[in-house]
Amino acid sequence: MAPDESDNDRMMEKRRYDFKRALEEIREIHGRGTELVSVYVPPDKQISDVANYLRNEYSQSVNIKSKRTNKAVTGAIESILARLKYFKTPPENGVIFFVGEAPTAGDQTKQVQYVLEPPEPITSFLYRCDSEFYTEKLWDMLDEKQVFGLVVIDRSESTIGLLRGKRVLSVKNIQSLVPSKHSRGGQSALRFERLIEIAAHEFYKKTADVANEAFLSQPELKGILIGGPGPTKEFFVKEEYLHHELRKKIIDTFDTGYTDEYGLKELVEKAKDSLVDMDLMREKELMKRLLEEIRKSEGGLASYGEEQVRHALQMGAVDTLLLSEGLRKKRVSLKCPQCGWSGKITVDKVEDAKCPACPQARPEIETSIDFIDAFYEEASEVGTKVELLSVDSEEGEMLMKAFGGVAAILRYSVGDK
Repeated sequence: MAPDESDNDRMMEKRRYDFKRALEEIREIHGRGTELVSVYVPPDKQISDVANYLRNEYSQSVNIKSKRTNKAVTGAIESILARLKYFKTPPENGVIFFVGEAPTAGDQTKQVQYVLEPPEPITSFLYRCDSEFYTEKLWDMLDEKQVFGLVVIDRSESTIGLLRGKRVLSVKNIQSLVPSKHSRGGQSALRFERLIEIAAHEFYKKTADVANEAFLSQPELKGILIGGPGPTKEFFVKEEYLHHELRKKIIDTFDTGYTDEYGLKELVEKAKDSLVDMDLMREKELMKRLLEEIRKSEGGLASYGEEQVRHALQMGAVDTLLLSEGLRKKRVSLKCPQCGWSGKITVDKVEDAKCPACPQARPEIETSIDFIDAFYEEASEVGTKVELLSVDSEEGEMLMKAFGGVAAILRYSVGDK
């Protein structure tokens, strides 16, 4: 993959992460009534048409009997209309507004505002007032679209599966019931041999039928990998059992020792050279590099744990920063009015922020930023590449559980071990 393509993939990955984090926050917001306004503007919609529609909704909203709901809805529409003035045309994929009154402590409320550009185009205009923001259609945009078909087969069994993003999914295991060869000679042996070949043919056909049904229903199918321990896999391909459209997508055959669910995972591993551009293989290579460095004397060119990695990053020693998408923390800048301490700390929630010197004091929160966003900012200042690893893969799970979700491959040793 060319460097500019790799950089673009990382940027897309970061945008998808930011979109997902915003949706997670938005999903948790609940109004006391129909006070939360969602507006979806598709890329082909005229901004003037959207503004006219909202003005009409505003004129109808002033008739809402509940003063609180009236004020919340009209206030949300006014806010969206004000923001629309900054758009001559919608962005490439459209734009979404989530604005409304969310309850806080006691009987108080505060207006929340989100303006999102989705990772895929919005297909239709939508205006909705409800007690929750409407996000249902947006979660599908985060699904991994890159899909590969998997088949592992020998004469005794076969397993069909899918590689969806980083997850290996088993579709069906099929036992062949093909009888083994028998030792008797003469016509009996010839007749039995024919029966074996007929049974094998039916088994291959059944395997192909299941694969055809599973793979043809995947519009984003990128390719098909076929594996097994013997020559059966090549025979299966050569005799063209699969649907003619699927045969065009066969990438290659690979030797595997198993033909069960484990064989699917083994097939993915054996096919890594063919899948080198996929996220799964990228994550495997990154974690392999990290572990190789850790195993070296004095830790090699590796660092892990938030404080150690942040120290190396500030020194400009980090070549590649590895972060887990599963991290859900905040980087908070605060000042303690009691002892005068000021600085930045990492917390699970902003309300958990306390002064390290006097935990009983109530500190002043100066800034709050998503934990991963904070690392991205620091990394950009020193020219460090950032790689986000999914929690769906074994490597991503290892990064999260074994290293706290933060690790780094270094340019040079900083002696932090």
